[in-house]
Amino acid sequence: MRDLVHAFKGRLAPGSIAVAAAIVVVDQLTKWWAVAELEDRNIDLFWTLRFNLSYNTGAAFGMGRDMGPIIAVLAMVIVVGLLLSLRRSGSRAADIAIGMIIGGAIGNLIDRFVRDPGWLRGGVVDFIDFQWFPVFNIADMGITVGGALLVLASWRIARTEPAREPVPAPEPAPETASDSTETA
Repeated sequence: MRDLVHAFKGRLAPGSIAVAAAIVVVDQLTKWWAVAELEDRNIDLFWTLRFNLSYNTGAAFGMGRDMGPIIAVLAMVIVVGLLLSLRRSGSRAADIAIGMIIGGAIGNLIDRFVRDPGWLRGGVVDFIDFQWFPVFNIADMGITVGGALLVLASWRIARTEPAREPVPAPEPAPETASDSTETA
């Protein structure tokens, strides 16, 4: 781990790390609150929005139940890949988006590591429930909003970069008299 941190030293966008850290902190604090307050009750807020505690051992929207270890390993690979991409991002919006995705992934990874039944099999705490959409959490919001922002930032970068002229193919060398053969 120390080598990984050393490899990134001076190359990471501080804004990305700050955004990721903020999402992890807010996510974990809200999950702590949800577990403490919503174990035996729901809180109806307005319209269809309510706080309703649930645990997700699968992927997004409850798919892939009991695939927590595989999902956790994939999430770790994605986090490392995104950290590496910060070295060449080139856009403040992309850096923020990457920070949101990293923060959300780490927030959910923490649950997979520390929640019952334990090591990589833990259930991710979800509690924001519209009743017509799958239950989610702050980390999920970071991943989703960050992903959408990253797509928009990438599209914007692609539109603003100057068009690259295609490199013309080299022309064949002219034939010399000794290269050509005449038939009589």
